[in-house]
Amino acid sequence: MNSNNLGAAVAVLLAAASPNAFAQAASTTDTAALRAQIEALRAEQARIAEWQRQTEAKIRELEASVGATSAAAQSAPAVAPSSPAPQFANPDGKPKLTVSGDLRLRYQGDYSDDDARARDSGQVRGRLGATYAVTDRVTVGARLVTGDADDPNSVDVQMSNWDDDFQVSLDQAYAQINFGDLNVYGGKIPQPFTRTDLVWDGDVNPQGLSGVYRHKLGDGSALRASGLFFIVDEDAVGPDSTMSGVQLGYDSAELGHFKFDASVAYYDYTLGSIVGADAGDFRSNLRRPDGSYLSDFNLGDFILGASYSGLGARWPVRFVGNYVKNFGAETSQDTGYGADLGIGRVTQPHDLRVTYGYSVAETDAVLGAFSHDNIGIGTNYELHALTVDYVPMPKTLLTAIWYHYKPENAVDAGSNAIGDWLDRIRVAFMVSF
Repeated sequence: MNSNNLGAAVAVLLAAASPNAFAQAASTTDTAALRAQIEALRAEQARIAEWQRQTEAKIRELEASVGATSAAAQSAPAVAPSSPAPQFANPDGKPKLTVSGDLRLRYQGDYSDDDARARDSGQVRGRLGATYAVTDRVTVGARLVTGDADDPNSVDVQMSNWDDDFQVSLDQAYAQINFGDLNVYGGKIPQPFTRTDLVWDGDVNPQGLSGVYRHKLGDGSALRASGLFFIVDEDAVGPDSTMSGVQLGYDSAELGHFKFDASVAYYDYTLGSIVGADAGDFRSNLRRPDGSYLSDFNLGDFILGASYSGLGARWPVRFVGNYVKNFGAETSQDTGYGADLGIGRVTQPHDLRVTYGYSVAETDAVLGAFSHDNIGIGTNYELHALTVDYVPMPKTLLTAIWYHYKPENAVDAGSNAIGDWLDRIRVAFMVSF
């Protein structure tokens, strides 16, 4: 009981007594004894107030240790807020708001083209993302990026156009619900699938609904499953374009110095609408006279990975192989495959990593709108790639890449000379935070 309640209780008791009863008590009770009782009540009142003060001080001390602030410790606002102000840390110390991003500066040179002159150019890429944990289960996220908002597989900006300002858009805006091993996403969402550049460019973020499941087994291995309903294009008066995809995967436990992983996926596109598509989406896939795609795209995608740690922590070895077949193709050019072998890491200053990759993508093996745009040919290519990554200082990365490529077959080569090996050189410096 606090001091105000105790005082009120005494007043009520005194007021409740009738005048006659009170007079009788006064006549039969020693005045000194009554005063002693009053003093005892006042002492009790002071003791309770001191206990309350000490308790409040202890509460504030505990709240300060976890970064919380009690309502009693805040001064009353002049105007009551319409909603509580957001907190930026959970009681367990984990941040509710996380912000990350990077800025990349890149030089690019294109050479050895019999059909065009050599070209030197520069690009800039900026990304700034944030997530906010609304509750222990619900998180919202968004990311701002540079680049053309109409190009889903690139966020680079060409330094040109008489110093025009860069375009900025949202390439992610989503809600995430955590059910333990299962996470569900909705909106413009992060890529849910294990991938390589053969099928999915790293800048593609689907829009729709996805679920990502990962369950760790007792021996350290893990089972994975991912599903996606991808809204590619919505037509108000005609059929929509969508994709339904599922991927199953397995990550092994450590087997000595080795670890293995495997993923198998099926992506079923229904391309009813091409209203929102442009030349950057069609790229080199085959089309009918009316502009629609010649083939359906029902892709079976298999990825196998192996890691080796026997050379020490600084020199891990990683191999990834990828095979894809389009079961809906209306042409024999329906297959793609690739392999990458890398050694080294890029986590500490002065770390070095070297990667060699080889890949072939036939004309309608993949949907060019969402596969990589690292070279000047969307599909129908044979490609060698050599990448060297170096960490000069914390939170930075210096990268040099040499792409050596040509059309895979003459029939679908278009204006590209079938025997002309093309070269693209990229040198990039990236800062991350």
